[in-house]
Amino acid sequence: MEDIGKHYLETSIKVFLLYKKEAEGAINQLDEKQLFTAPSPESNSIAVIVKHLWGNMLSRWTDFLTTDGEKDWRDRDTEFEAADIKTKAELMKKWEEGWACMFNALNPLTPADLGKKVYIRGEEYTVLKAIQRQTAHYASHIGQIVYAAKMLKGKDWNTLSIPKGKSKEFNQQMFGKK
Repeated sequence: MEDIGKHYLETSIKVFLLYKKEAEGAINQLDEKQLFTAPSPESNSIAVIVKHLWGNMLSRWTDFLTTDGEKDWRDRDTEFEAADIKTKAELMKKWEEGWACMFNALNPLTPADLGKKVYIRGEEYTVLKAIQRQTAHYASHIGQIVYAAKMLKGKDWNTLSIPKGKSKEFNQQMFGKK
């Protein structure tokens, strides 16, 4: 069982790193103005999504094993306003701070920690279930970042995965065929 727990933790870290890299691949294609542009009046800009992820990560992962994941100092509603962030550099500082907080909490976990109880808004979770919850949450927002960036870049978008019409070539390379 310990091997499965170790594998789960290692895989979770790798998946989070992939999500981070994917979002950065999208963010790095945009200019500063585009990061603060909402695709529609009812949607969030990439800056707002990043700010929300930052707030969520700080709240969930600070003192992860010992305090509720919804900290009393968190102001979730202001995460959906980016007026206090003026530049890409300020935005990326928050981005890195959030991810660092998460990885600093996740990296020292051991398989023995996976069954421990943690709380989010007073609701009990195992550590494993809490990690899964955050994986799903972050994946949805990373998808939003990539989708918004792709819309903003239009024909100038550089794909982050297999280009359209190139699946067969990609599969041939993956399977070692010529």
